[in-house]
Amino acid sequence: MVAFATAIEPLRIANRMLGYEGYRWRLASGDGRPVRASNQVECAVDTSLEEERRKMAGPDRPSMVIVCSGVNVEGYQNRSVFGWLREEYNRGVAIGGLCTGAHVLAAAGLLANRRCAIHWENLPGFSENFPKANVFADLFEVDHNIYTCAGGTAALDMMLKLIGDDFGDHVVNSVCEQLLTDRVRSPTDRQRLPLRARLGVQNSKVLSIIELMEANLAEPLSLIQIADHVGLSRRQIERLFRTEMGRSPARYYLEIRLDRARHLLVQSAMPVVEVAVACGFVSASHFSKCYRELYARSPQQERLDRKHLIAA
Repeated sequence: MVAFATAIEPLRIANRMLGYEGYRWRLASGDGRPVRASNQVECAVDTSLEEERRKMAGPDRPSMVIVCSGVNVEGYQNRSVFGWLREEYNRGVAIGGLCTGAHVLAAAGLLANRRCAIHWENLPGFSENFPKANVFADLFEVDHNIYTCAGGTAALDMMLKLIGDDFGDHVVNSVCEQLLTDRVRSPTDRQRLPLRARLGVQNSKVLSIIELMEANLAEPLSLIQIADHVGLSRRQIERLFRTEMGRSPARYYLEIRLDRARHLLVQSAMPVVEVAVACGFVSASHFSKCYRELYARSPQQERLDRKHLIAA
């Protein structure tokens, strides 16, 4: 709902600042019925997919189609929607995705060899499911006629970029003043909080080590390699992690690898053994043992529980 609202509201405010209707929009769902968001707010729509197909060749054809999706997008399959998106794109209509909308666009075959952005939580599964897409942990990406953003308030930044391209910075500044936002973020601004704020850690050496770990999950570095990178001894690293993180560096490294594995299990159909390899485990049995110790359930049960949740 945040991404949905922050995509529409800048257009409404831009119209107000312009003094005329520079933008028009309509909401569509597959069957024309209202859609209930994940926060349980029901949104009325204007048209259905069937009606939108009839508009494609007429004066009401849109200049841009934006897909908004949220959680559990991995289970979404709709050949009619995918086909319609491809038809619109082939007719020169710009295509956009909000939050996890990039997943829908990729499933429709529109993101091969294209730069795109998706919410950081969905990035591991997306990368595995759609290896031909050039996905980045950016706020938003614009690649020719394809617009994607990571969701949340990143939708605002993407729409401000669109408004700026159409009407210039003066209109963007006016919209920002109305929204009480003091700056337009760059597409490449980070999605997540900096490690320092996210973990509550101030020690620069520990932060450097964690960044190294997060960048090397599939092929974990040894503690000796990490020590060489940051110019500390193994003993110094052990002592720092015990003090700052409350556990050994090996334990912390294991936990972030298992966290990535958890995302892959619930966001992709990768076999468990492939998930294990992608997260730096030498065998599926060792992976399952570590996973069960941390999460009190097996990787297979994690995936099964997720399927039951989606079905419900």
